[in-house]
Amino acid sequence: MVDRRDDLNPDTLCIHAGQAPDSEFGAVAPPIYQTSTFAFDSAEQGAARFAGTQPGYIYTRMGNPTIRMLEDNLAALEGGAAALATSSGMAAVSTMYFTLLGQGDHLVGSAGMYGPSRLIVERDFSRFGVKSTWVDTGDLEAVKAAWRPDTKLLYVETPTNPTLAVTDIAACARWAHAHGALLAVDNTFLSPVLQQPLKHGADLVLHSVTKFINGHADVVGGVLVFREEALWKRLRAVLFYLGGTMDPHQAWLVLRGTKTLALRVRKAQENAAALAGFLSNHPAVEWVRFPGLETDPAKRALIARQMSGPGSLIAFELKGGLEAGRRLLDGVKLMTLAVSLGGVETLIQHPASMTHAAMTRENRLGAGITDGLVRLSVGCEDAADLLADLKRGLDGLV
Repeated sequence: MVDRRDDLNPDTLCIHAGQAPDSEFGAVAPPIYQTSTFAFDSAEQGAARFAGTQPGYIYTRMGNPTIRMLEDNLAALEGGAAALATSSGMAAVSTMYFTLLGQGDHLVGSAGMYGPSRLIVERDFSRFGVKSTWVDTGDLEAVKAAWRPDTKLLYVETPTNPTLAVTDIAACARWAHAHGALLAVDNTFLSPVLQQPLKHGADLVLHSVTKFINGHADVVGGVLVFREEALWKRLRAVLFYLGGTMDPHQAWLVLRGTKTLALRVRKAQENAAALAGFLSNHPAVEWVRFPGLETDPAKRALIARQMSGPGSLIAFELKGGLEAGRRLLDGVKLMTLAVSLGGVETLIQHPASMTHAAMTRENRLGAGITDGLVRLSVGCEDAADLLADLKRGLDGLV
């Protein structure tokens, strides 16, 4: 079985890590162990498995061979010691919060991150005494200013959703560790093909595998990947009690998605670069945010050091604001008007009225999510067809 050896590239790990032909029948595709429970050879074996003194499976909420193959695959891709697959991206986020934050603890997080990841702290964990401050984590001085003696977790999303702001992972890791805190990074927007936060000092990485890792808009899921096994054990125990574990068939579908992850990510990235260049020169567009267009020398150096590509998400502001955004979303024909991202199809959406609508307007604008901002998740279609569709929609605004 291919493990997490350093001599293999991500393209190879996507296809082989954590998997081997079935030992019983030789099936090349991994089997789906669609079972709730597992039989023991003896009472002694059952007791030993519950005691943790003997490896093996007990109950699918607590582990399953198909799910384990996916966990090993993603741990290898991220360069981690171990991983936990979850029923959704928010199950991964919630498990992290439940484990690492308690009454009186403080969190510093990226202001522009995925809306529910922030809102669950502000609306729910706050009821149990957890405090939070949300800042532009791309500005290390803002992180330092937000820090408190009781800060236990620094949680960054880089690039952020949907503003595409980039945070220096290594600098944040040094600051958090020097002050006795952990660094968690949401790596959903780039996938481990383009960014591996653990190699830059993060303690844990999480993904909504619904997005790039699965890549086909047909599965909801999440994963947590850990730099050290000790932290994996802490969150694993909490996940089992919360019950937000992944289903075996879910895991099998995601494993099928990881086999083409590198191919899909690079094709979508190539398309995104073409669309970003077009948008930056269109008279209906106020501004464009795409890491590949970054002009600030320091940010360009950070992107080159931390990322192996700009990804395939684009944020742009239309000169006509909210009404222009609505007209564009209703005007494109090939691009699909839908939330989510990272699939083979190109998706277009309006964050202020959709994914981030539950945020207060003050917090939303403070995070850079303006009324006219449009988010484009570029897919794997032919670039010429995407450009023609976008041009048609934008030309109708001028």
